[in-house]
Amino acid sequence: MATRVSDACLGLFSDPDSAAKALDDLRAAGFAGKNLKVLSDTPYPEGAFGEDHENHRLYVFPFLGAACGITVGLLETIGTQLVYPIVTGGKPLLAIPPMINVMYEGTMLGAIMFTVVGIIFESRLPDLGRMPYDPRISEGYLGVLVTRTDGRGAAAEQALRGAGAIDVVTK
Repeated sequence: MATRVSDACLGLFSDPDSAAKALDDLRAAGFAGKNLKVLSDTPYPEGAFGEDHENHRLYVFPFLGAACGITVGLLETIGTQLVYPIVTGGKPLLAIPPMINVMYEGTMLGAIMFTVVGIIFESRLPDLGRMPYDPRISEGYLGVLVTRTDGRGAAAEQALRGAGAIDVVTK
């Protein structure tokens, strides 16, 4: 049987003050802020519990999608007009106004598709890590999750219980 590199520990709290105290106690015990998460059914503002700011790159995905979409639209219109040349009345083979419509639609389609992929990617879905979860979080309790205890699970559990955890679930 392989040993686990990282364990996880989840403490349940009934009020926001005790959850914030748990984060402070865990930091004082030497746990990194990036390994601490607050789980809640209520949308608290970012940083309400003193947790670290999470950087995201969601804004990059629509720009990449738009660039890919306009490129595909441009190549599609130019390629189609060069492969099937229909010269009508001495007009140019590559007509810009009809190409703009296709390039616009390609840009929007690419931006939307990449945005959906970006949301899934930035939300870290699907979560295959199998972190501990308690259904009481959906009933109004707050969960403080320590994602990497690295063999210090007892210290994490002690810090969570010391801050007033109602229950501690370990993995």
